[in-house]
Amino acid sequence: MFTSLEIELAGPVATIWMNRPDLHNAFDETLITELTAACFALDDDQDVRVAVLAGRGKSFSAGADLNWMKRAANNGIDDNLNDARALATMLRTLAEMKKPTIARVQGAALGGGMGLAAACDIAVASTKAVFATSEVKFGIIPSAISPYVLRAIGARQAYRYFQSAERISAERAQDIGLVHETVEPEQLDAKVQEIVSALLQGGPLSQAAAKDLIRAVSNQPINDNLVEDTAHRIAHLRATPEAREGISAFLDKRQPNWIGE
Repeated sequence: MFTSLEIELAGPVATIWMNRPDLHNAFDETLITELTAACFALDDDQDVRVAVLAGRGKSFSAGADLNWMKRAANNGIDDNLNDARALATMLRTLAEMKKPTIARVQGAALGGGMGLAAACDIAVASTKAVFATSEVKFGIIPSAISPYVLRAIGARQAYRYFQSAERISAERAQDIGLVHETVEPEQLDAKVQEIVSALLQGGPLSQAAAKDLIRAVSNQPINDNLVEDTAHRIAHLRATPEAREGISAFLDKRQPNWIGE
């Protein structure tokens, strides 16, 4: 179905491989369209519990394909706006998947590639990974990726890196909150699997609700409305079959039914 992606299924885990290694998995119209479609399809697949985003070859993603950018520079405002909307939609679709998402970053994640890593719930990086919001070097700004990078690193760090376009090492990326774990290259897949295994212990409906909770509560003032909203969320969730199963399994000292063999 895809020309720029490969979908690898291993039980309840789907790995989305960006598959343009000769172009460092830089994205163009095709990859943007395909990644959007893949996220929608996997989110609707009840057999998939966790989605991992990865890149074939030496790079995670070098961001926008320069040939695509060159074409865009020669287009009118309407065409550029449509391209920008497609990119923004792709990032939002990835960020708002109901299922847990992990970025497996083995190499360069530049520009939009850094945005992809930030849009995932969890990011794990090899020590050989490098990040940058490099857009100002091309006379543009990291606009579409900004909501996801800002929520990861905060405005203070963004003031520096959005303007300087400095390369950010994997260790520095962990320090500023962009990635959760940094490991040696040969340990990358084992670390991703460790996190996947932890995620598979949780209830799928409660994980989706937890993601929605974060979006609702983050950066909001603690007032009567927020407190009431959080009370409603937990009250409604307690009444679900998944919650009843989870509590019963704990009391019965057995695995809940969402954990496979």
